[in-house]
Amino acid sequence: MPHIMNREMQQCIDNCTACHNSCVETAAHCMELGGEHAAAEHIRALVDCAELCAASANFMLRGSQLHPDVCGVCADACERCAEECERMGDDEMMKKCAAACRRCAESCRKMANMTMSA
Repeated sequence: MPHIMNREMQQCIDNCTACHNSCVETAAHCMELGGEHAAAEHIRALVDCAELCAASANFMLRGSQLHPDVCGVCADACERCAEECERMGDDEMMKKCAAACRRCAESCRKMANMTMSA
């Protein structure tokens, strides 16, 4: 069965890529800031999110039948990361990262609920 990339999936891949980049940049920013920003739990949330975003994009790009499962886990990680970033207060990079995570979570949740056509 050929892999068909629809507009919604392409948007999810784009959102995953943007979220991955934002989380990696934000993790570096947090390490520079130190203090609560560099707390293990916060950095772990950022790295988990980044890694799952990359994996989700890759699974969708290659048409893996497991992409809905991976996207579901990614959506959970993105939501957790957004909450962590929002908890950090008014830092502009945290706000941008939280927004990227929320966008990615929403599109990944759609992909997770998508049924593969037979």
